Amino acid sequence: MANKITEREIYTQMINGTIDQATLAEFATKKIAQLDKRNASAKTRAERKRAEGNEITEGIFGVLTGEPMTRDAVASAFGGELSVAKVGARLNSLVNDGRVQKVTVKVAGADGKTSNKVAYFVAE
Repeated sequence: MANKITEREIYTQMINGTIDQATLAEFATKKIAQLDKRNASAKTRAERKRAEGNEITEGIFGVLTGEPMTRDAVASAFGGELSVAKVGARLNSLVNDGRVQKVTVKVAGADGKTSNKVAYFVAE
């Protein structure tokens, strides 16, 4: 039974310049295969997250009407399932795509003061 050489030993031999070409080629081939597998997994995960994000964006677009709605109002339409930050990011992407327009509206706060908020509505 042949003794397996560890990665540490291979790296040490590389530093010392004592590694033979066959061992180096085998090691490099193995590492390249691992990189390819890792990259394929990362690509699959990214596609899945992108699809999930697209579903959320379409859901947000479905909530919007011709009436301006603030980020808070859109987030509350999802029953707290989405954060205001997530909703805001998706709304900005919809604005960049030209599917939604934004406008500044005055909103009365709990203390009676008004503040300017950005509201979004479906582009006509």
